[in-house]
Amino acid sequence: MPRPHRHATAYERHAPDPRLVSRSLAGSRLGAFWLDDVGARPAHDPLSGSTRADLTVVGGGYLGLWAAVHAKRRDPGRRVVLLESQTVGWAASGRNGGFCEASLTHGEDNGRSRWPEEYDVLERLGEANLDAFEADVRDLDLACEWERTGALSVAVEEHQVEWVRESAHFLDRAQVRAAIDSPLFLAGEREPATALVHPARLAAGLARAATDLGVEVHEHSAVTGVRREGGVVEVSTARATVTSDQVVLATGVFPGLLRRNRLMTVPVYDYVLVTEPLTADQRASIGWAGREGLGDLANQFHYARLTADDRILWGGYDAIYPAGGRMHVRHEDRPDSHARLASHLLATFPQLEGIRFTHRWAGAIDTSTRFAAFYGTTHGGRVAHAAGFTGLGVAATRWAAEVLLDLLAGRPTERTELRMVRERPLPFPPEPLASVGINLTRWSLDRADHRHGRRNAFLRALDRVGLGFDS
Repeated sequence: MPRPHRHATAYERHAPDPRLVSRSLAGSRLGAFWLDDVGARPAHDPLSGSTRADLTVVGGGYLGLWAAVHAKRRDPGRRVVLLESQTVGWAASGRNGGFCEASLTHGEDNGRSRWPEEYDVLERLGEANLDAFEADVRDLDLACEWERTGALSVAVEEHQVEWVRESAHFLDRAQVRAAIDSPLFLAGEREPATALVHPARLAAGLARAATDLGVEVHEHSAVTGVRREGGVVEVSTARATVTSDQVVLATGVFPGLLRRNRLMTVPVYDYVLVTEPLTADQRASIGWAGREGLGDLANQFHYARLTADDRILWGGYDAIYPAGGRMHVRHEDRPDSHARLASHLLATFPQLEGIRFTHRWAGAIDTSTRFAAFYGTTHGGRVAHAAGFTGLGVAATRWAAEVLLDLLAGRPTERTELRMVRERPLPFPPEPLASVGINLTRWSLDRADHRHGRRNAFLRALDRVGLGFDS
């Protein structure tokens, strides 16, 4: 039986001269643009002596920072201690694209397929969370370059046009190119419930708001263990112990402190580029007057946005699971992935020939089998945790922090009664099965993109058991 024909994608059909790609990356810095652009930040001393707290938060990314802020707003007299292993916001919270989306479920398709009976409630809660996020940006003076621009999802292949044709916010080819001018864009749809932020400035703003509220933040204070001792929980670092009534674990993609969660997430590396600031002529050549977030509809999708000083951030496509699931800084420098991204941007905007990239980097995403966060408690209800945001955590972490505080309070709320919150996803298999399955999935998704979107038997089997990726 002959093998199905492999069709070149739009990015391959319009690939620029490799020499242009090499020149565009020459001189780029390996490091996250956002972290370079955040400005001076106050340092927080390491935990140096044992102490007592009402609540200890482990992790200084978005989830931990929001949990600390919410806890102090709920009860200003509560003593809250936050422990971060390195510096506030240095990992995923300072490296993401800055897309702040209302969805709590990694998109409508994923939400409706997994929680159909409560999706309308989840959508309402997500939109309310985005509105509350915007209010917090104002009320807490988070200074994170908030822009409620909406987003644009574009079709770059003929078969993708049908996926959005029935959308209430459908744009035909002329309309989508009037918004953002690329010869690759065939159609699109607007997604109003999206804002953009400066990720590292958001983390810095939350840390400042937390300390203003009285949270005690300690950097370079890696937690080595969590154990229940009678009616309290001891959170240990190399230097000291915090004895707490309650604990929030917000460690994201990093190896969990709970054995039961060791197979619940895997790290997937996502790659990103940022250009030099566009000139006035370059900006005029692509339009983008609405400054929308941008993404395409492929399985291996790209995302893009403008920064405050009119650079283009361009990321996505390659999603790399490291061998054995072991995280290491060496995975952040992957020349093939960065060159592929540069080639795809130049194919998308040939009018930007000659543009240079100033920054290239990567970050590890905490991926779960349901592509949305999961929640739970341990240690007799005194320790709450959430993880598995799978790349859509900028807004969802704010909501998740409220969930964790609700769980610790022990009183049912609309949030805690959701099946999405009460149920755990399937774990990933142990190695080496995880590597085999994840890399086969990635290969199959790439194959679907080269076969007019047709999913093979393996992807269809994953779909049937609720493990299919459709983002």
